[in-house]
Parts: sequence; C-alpha cells; structure tokens
Amino acid sequence: MASDPDSPHVIVLPPLLYVAALAAGLLLNWAVPQPILSGGARWWPLAALGVTLIAVGVTIAAWARSLMERAGTNVNPMLPTTAIVTTGPFRFSRNPLYIALNLMYVGLALLTNAAWVLALIVPLLLVMHYGVIRREERYLDAKFGDAYRGYRARVRRYI
Repeated sequence: MASDPDSPHVIVLPPLLYVAALAAGLLLNWAVPQPILSGGARWWPLAALGVTLIAVGVTIAAWARSLMERAGTNVNPMLPTTAIVTTGPFRFSRNPLYIALNLMYVGLALLTNAAWVLALIVPLLLVMHYGVIRREERYLDAKFGDAYRGYRARVRRYI
C-alpha cells in the first residue's frame, strides 16, 4: 500500500486504533482499577450517558458511511477516494466518521466506568490527527485541488 500513489498513506485503519486503545485502557483498568465514579448507585447516570453517546455515534457513522457508499467512494481510508461527499453530516464536519468513533469510544469509557480508557483518548486523538486526518487532508488537497480547498474553507475539520 505504501507504494500506491492514490492513497493517503494513513498509518493505521482508524477502527483498529480505537479498538487497541480501548483494549489497552480496559487492561490497565483491570490491572490498576481507576473508576470514573466510585459507588454503584451513582454509576447508572454515567452508564446512561455512555449508551446515549454510543447510539449517537453509531447513527452518525451509519449515516456517513451510507452517503459515502452512495457517492461510490471508499470508506476505508487506505483505499483511493473517488469523490468528496459534502451532504448529510459532512455539511458540519469533514470527519463525521471519526467524530462518531470518538463518541462511541467515550461512551464505552463511561459505560465501563474506566478512567484509563478515558485517559487514553488524548494519545488516541493525537495519533488520529497526525497519523490519519492530516495525511488524508494532504491527499485530498493534492487529488481534488480547488474542489477540496473550497469544501475545507466552508466546513470545519471536526465540529
């Protein structure tokens, strides 16, 4: 893949990065328990918020994915992009799939009451920003030129 000129050369498939961070956080939480909130009675509102964030994330991801598929472009960022999608959640963010992954990740951290999982979002976001998103942006700028630059000027990177 690294030799493919029609690729953003992201360093990792984003869902795998989130699964790895989640697994590392849960392992740390098992080894050195650090709950977000202690006391079982107060945990349920945290869990309810977690479930809500997961549901919102899944909904955004499904919506964004379906629009990309309808446009005939690849969802997998390791494959060539054939079209810029600017409708649906892409009107508000250039990266709604990654926002959806973040919502689901934070939701799982809250649902599992694992502070380690929540803490690992900082390095996770740094790897995503520099190893995935910035690479995708350079690729899209080179491939689509003014069309992408116009979209980038109108729509925020995140929210």
